[in-house]
Amino acid sequence: MDQTKKIIYIFGNPLLDFDNVPIKILEQLQKEFPNINFIIQDPNENLHPAGGELIIIDTVTGPPDVVVINDIDKIERTDSCSMHDLDLAFNLKLLQKIGELKKLTIFGVPMGMGEDEVLKKLVQLIKKYSIRN
Repeated sequence: MDQTKKIIYIFGNPLLDFDNVPIKILEQLQKEFPNINFIIQDPNENLHPAGGELIIIDTVTGPPDVVVINDIDKIERTDSCSMHDLDLAFNLKLLQKIGELKKLTIFGVPMGMGEDEVLKKLVQLIKKYSIRN
């Protein structure tokens, strides 16, 4: 992996149809943006903000269209009863609290949207937000 390239983390479960579109379009995203490292990552594993920034593509519930989330407080957190209950929101808020996360961009892909439509919209949004090297 080229350490000088911008990193976008891809979240999703390849076994669940409602949660795997970001993974399914990974190859097309890599072709469209060769100057970006797209990395499939478990959202509960150690995330490493590069220069204090995290960029994520993840499946979301609710919105009918691909959305951009920049406000960490807009991410719903589940109640935690044990270490197994830690979720992405908790992880991001912890990184922010310890000063490792300064800038967040999440491209939220709605459940049920087709791969072609998601790819088209993500390409436009990634270009719009000038996420290039």
